[in-house]
Amino acid sequence: MLLRALHRWLLRTIPVNDPWVRIECQVPLARYGAGARRDFAWYFEGESRVVVSSVEEVCAWLKGCRYVRDTDLFFEADFWQHPCTFERLRQGDCEDHALWAWRKLVELGYAAEFVVGRSREPDGPGRGHAWVHLEREGQRFLLDAAATAMPTATPTEILRPWEVARCEYLPEVSIDHRFRRFVYGGYARVRLRCAG
Repeated sequence: MLLRALHRWLLRTIPVNDPWVRIECQVPLARYGAGARRDFAWYFEGESRVVVSSVEEVCAWLKGCRYVRDTDLFFEADFWQHPCTFERLRQGDCEDHALWAWRKLVELGYAAEFVVGRSREPDGPGRGHAWVHLEREGQRFLLDAAATAMPTATPTEILRPWEVARCEYLPEVSIDHRFRRFVYGGYARVRLRCAG
């Protein structure tokens, strides 16, 4: 009931034509996906064994990782690995890649944001996906750590300017480097329409 009231309020305050407009609110953990079982601060616990000193080094390390579906790796439909586990296995799905990248970028001092949403398909919204938003030298970027590793992906760079990449993604919810949670305009509209 409370979530439906929030959706109605969002529909009145968010521009209709821009799914990228975001509003800070206490998005329930479950809205990030079935694999989101722990608070986001947990993904920053433990000591990372991978030393990186730049965005380029983060991307280079990720290029050596393999995309593997959770059903094949953990025999679960959706399981989010801790970044330290991902470092040891060097394989996982889009959330695992993105959570590791988000943590490393935040540790490097970037205003990075872990985003869950959908990849766009030619005929409409695609399947669930996760990626990272990053601001660097006054410019926004989209880091899709699993972009080159997914079996169905077309070859692309991991890090692309936001203006170029945004047309391929539909964000739903996110969390930033300060653990503030956000909901995006497109998500609020779609969810309310589906809920009736």
